Amino acid sequence: MEPDNDVALDIIITNVVCVFRTRCHLNLRKIALEGSNVIYKRDFGKVLMKLRKPKITASIWSSGKIICAGATSEEEAKLGARRLARCLQKLGFKVKFTEFKVVNVLAVCTMPFEIRLPEFTKSNRPLASYEPELHPAALYRIKDIKATLQVFSTGSITVTAPNVQFIATAVEQTYPLVFECRKIHI
Repeated sequence: MEPDNDVALDIIITNVVCVFRTRCHLNLRKIALEGSNVIYKRDFGKVLMKLRKPKITASIWSSGKIICAGATSEEEAKLGARRLARCLQKLGFKVKFTEFKVVNVLAVCTMPFEIRLPEFTKSNRPLASYEPELHPAALYRIKDIKATLQVFSTGSITVTAPNVQFIATAVEQTYPLVFECRKIHI
C-alpha cells in the first residue's frame, strides 16, 4: 500500500513564541505598579504581563527585551507584541517596536493511523531516538530545518520548529516514514 499523496492532515498551531526589543530601558517597578495584568518576578528580574486579546503572556526585562508566548499564529503574535508595546508607551516609556522575530512554533498533528515506535526508530536510527522508560514518544530531528518531532504510538505528532512553514515541511517529510511503520489492525 502506497502513502496517499492527497491525505489532508490537520496541523493545529498551539503556541507561537516571538521576541522584540523596545530600544529603551524599562523601569520594571513602574510597570508593576502602574500596569494592568502584571506579575513582578523580582527574583528573576522580569515582569510578566498578560493580554486577553490576543491571549499572550509576555516576559519583560529592564533591558527592553520582551518575549511573547501563547499566540496561535504568527500574525497574532505580531499583533500581540505591538499591542504590548503600545501598553508600555501608555505607561510613559519611549518604546520603539524593533527586531521582531518569531523564534519558535509548536504544533500538533494527528495521523489517521497508529505507529509502531520501535520499528520507526530502527528504520530512522541516526535521526530518531526512543527511550520508552523515559518518555512515551520517539524523538525525530530534522537538522536542515531545525525541527523536532515527538512521535507518539497513537499517531499524534508534536512538532517544534522556528516558523510555520518549517512545521508543514517537517510533517510532509515525516509522513512517508511513519506511514511505513503504521500499525495494521486485522
